[in-house]
Amino acid sequence: METVKLDVQGMTCQGCVASVTRVLKAVPGVTDAAVTLQPGAATVTFDPARTNVAALGTAIRDAGYDVGA
Repeated sequence: METVKLDVQGMTCQGCVASVTRVLKAVPGVTDAAVTLQPGAATVTFDPARTNVAALGTAIRDAGYDVGA
């Protein structure tokens, strides 16, 4: 398992946090996702054999949020 912290931009409320958490947990291979509003961040634990950071970023962007560097 690997854990990565992603900078998530564009979240404004707890509903946004719930949305990002939901889309991350739906990615195959993700075992845990903890999202915080302040600062906008997601800490994600995943199986690198099943997914990668690029796929996590794509899931976040597809939900309508931005991923910082």
